[in-house]
Amino acid sequence: MRKIISRFVRDESGATAIEYGLIAALIALAIITGAGALGNSINAKFTRIATTLNSSGS
Repeated sequence: MRKIISRFVRDESGATAIEYGLIAALIALAIITGAGALGNSINAKFTRIATTLNSSGS
């Protein structure tokens, strides 16, 4: 029983998996934030273009 507990305490494979999971979560958060900002920027640009076209047509 003592051998199993000491082996469990020395095992770091779970910690590595958690670190990779945290890194993946941070990358996903950065992508989501960047995509949101890009979407807002594109939306504003298309709104400006539509406003210009509508005002020049009348």
